[in-house]
Amino acid sequence: MDTAVKKKGRKDAEDTQEIISLTNVSKAYSTGAPALKDVNLHINKGEFVFIVGDSGSGKSTLIKLLLRELVITSGDINVMGYDLARIKHRRIPKFRRNIGIVFQDFRLLKDRNVYENVAFAQRIIQKSGKEIRKNVPSILGIVGLAGKYKAKPKQLSGGEQQRVALARALVNKPAILLADEPTGNLDPKNSWEIMKLLEQINESGTTVLVVTHNREIVNAMQKRVVTLKRGVIVSDEEKGGYIDED
Repeated sequence: MDTAVKKKGRKDAEDTQEIISLTNVSKAYSTGAPALKDVNLHINKGEFVFIVGDSGSGKSTLIKLLLRELVITSGDINVMGYDLARIKHRRIPKFRRNIGIVFQDFRLLKDRNVYENVAFAQRIIQKSGKEIRKNVPSILGIVGLAGKYKAKPKQLSGGEQQRVALARALVNKPAILLADEPTGNLDPKNSWEIMKLLEQINESGTTVLVVTHNREIVNAMQKRVVTLKRGVIVSDEEKGGYIDED
């Protein structure tokens, strides 16, 4: 492990299963208004965690901190052994290679077909043509799109587009998958299919964090649920449910 990203007092990987650790983390906007306040969140390798809360609760800020798109104001944040408060800028791309991200609005390349959308993620990390030809069909098969590799995004349903986005996020075999409202633009049937895929991915060993407002899915799946309210974690429960806000 690079000494530049070691945190003072951090345990060796063999001594801990934590893959995400936030200790007394606060993040304030430039105006001084707090987005997160004294957040303590520890997630182990292989966990499936829902992050829930009303708009403005701090969910988006948390995701951006985990991706190192934002820098914490105070506290300690460690992801996959990287101290994100002190990581050097040139190391951030390497850090992000181990994180997959899926958004509500798919963010596909509209002028490229399904195969090329997924292959794009492999080319960014300079995989060989041989590896791409092996890995892309494999992940498309896992998400149920083996027969759609030539289709353009506009030819796909919303559910299929989200599957492409999921395949693109997973093709590089990330340690962590962040899903930000992955069912927000989908009907109930497609929403459940995407959630089943996320559960399957988690069962294969990937740590999965899902930000969602979907009360039915959260309550039915009985996973760990972390609830944010006004920048504070108000609940963190194993086999939890969606908490009604005041």
